[in-house]
Amino acid sequence: MREYGEARRVLVVDDEPALRLLVGAVLRDAGWHVMEAESAEDALGMLPDAGPDVVLLDMRMPGMDGLEALGAIRAAVPGVPVVMLTAYGTVGSAVDAMKKGAFDYLTKPADNEELKAVLDKAWDYSRLVAENRELRQETGISEGFIGQTPQMERVRDLITQTGPTEATVLVMGESGTGKELVAAALHDVSARAKGPLIKVNCAALPGDLLESELFGYVKGAFTGATRDKPGRFQLASGGTLLLDEIGEMPLELQAKLLRALQERIVEPLGAVGAVPVDVRIVAATNRDLAAEVAAGRFREDLYYRLNVLEIRIPPLRERMDDMPLLVAHLLEKLGRKNRKQMREVSPRFLEVLSHYAWPGNVRELENALERALVLSRTDSLREEDLPPQVRAGGTPEGMQPVAAPSPATRGVVSTAAMDAAQPAARSADDASGLGRPGPTSLDDAEKQALVEALEAHGGHRQKTADALGISRRTLQYKLRKYGLTRRA
Repeated sequence: MREYGEARRVLVVDDEPALRLLVGAVLRDAGWHVMEAESAEDALGMLPDAGPDVVLLDMRMPGMDGLEALGAIRAAVPGVPVVMLTAYGTVGSAVDAMKKGAFDYLTKPADNEELKAVLDKAWDYSRLVAENRELRQETGISEGFIGQTPQMERVRDLITQTGPTEATVLVMGESGTGKELVAAALHDVSARAKGPLIKVNCAALPGDLLESELFGYVKGAFTGATRDKPGRFQLASGGTLLLDEIGEMPLELQAKLLRALQERIVEPLGAVGAVPVDVRIVAATNRDLAAEVAAGRFREDLYYRLNVLEIRIPPLRERMDDMPLLVAHLLEKLGRKNRKQMREVSPRFLEVLSHYAWPGNVRELENALERALVLSRTDSLREEDLPPQVRAGGTPEGMQPVAAPSPATRGVVSTAAMDAAQPAARSADDASGLGRPGPTSLDDAEKQALVEALEAHGGHRQKTADALGISRRTLQYKLRKYGLTRRA
């Protein structure tokens, strides 16, 4: 990803030299780095080296037309937004192109301000897609694991540290936070990644059925057992076994599970001997297992056996700064599923999402976004597309409201870091006796510190992040939050 201050890159594809000249001049004045191609074939040849953030593509050209070129460009550079240029008489074709994945369309001759506004939106979309991709590449963690707040950085670091080991991991978190995703990520970065990842929901089956699912049975063990059936422990051999909702397991079965974990053997129902198993255990729960132990509902020895390493996933209400990334990722995923792409999300839409407590966490957010996507009558998401309880900032009927965190607690650059970022500027002001107006809010102070730190380090993101005591990914998020991803 390009660093702070570098020009945005647009590839203009049109067979009319005069139009390329005019559009190029307008966009260069707006700070874009403009590349030109006179045909779709030329553009496709340029793509590997050009690395455009946005493609502006004419609908009608000799040779390969716009619709065909759209598919080829999206296949060559997945995620790059393509804005179609069309004459008035072919607007219907441009709408068809949007259904096939185009970001937006403009009619010729394009209004200069509208052109810049549409490309700015396309740039913002391109940055979110690129940051999601960069997160996945840097961490090697599964696609759905999105977030760059300090809380999620901590979770990712724990996955990176513990994943390659054989240690048992206990994943704690409220319903809908993504415990299965963490288990999948642990498996993916382990030496067992080529083996199976087997999941069993301990809350979904009564005790006797759960026992046979876990440990298996032999033919004749009970009425209806007409063949041998291996249990999940055996099926997971060489890989990872996820015991989801472990807090729901009956007490009488917990003793058998403890023996399997300690001795690495299982005894299928009706068998006369034990079967060795080679599995790595990941357990997940939304219950406080320490409290369950104290209440006599969970075995203390099993708790300590499972809790070798603990990963706690923060609820969504405690990492609201991840909301733009989550929304971008989920809308991209849901758009593919429902064959409907959103070009724009209104600022008010995001604001409403950030004021709701999300008791169902990311799962509830995904459901709300899918509802909004399906019901929206336009290609832009608005506040009115959201469920009533989200718009009201409350919780669904029957649920207890959960207080959202204060904005002052959401990953703000520390006062010490702000002080460290601007000593020279402060000294100069003090020496002149003039001073400058102080920030009017915590956000203003943070933005001011970011700007001065960037200037002090020549726009270099990693050096700026180090100086502020935050990660590079957190810095990237904050730059986008305050509109600092490019120079004004």
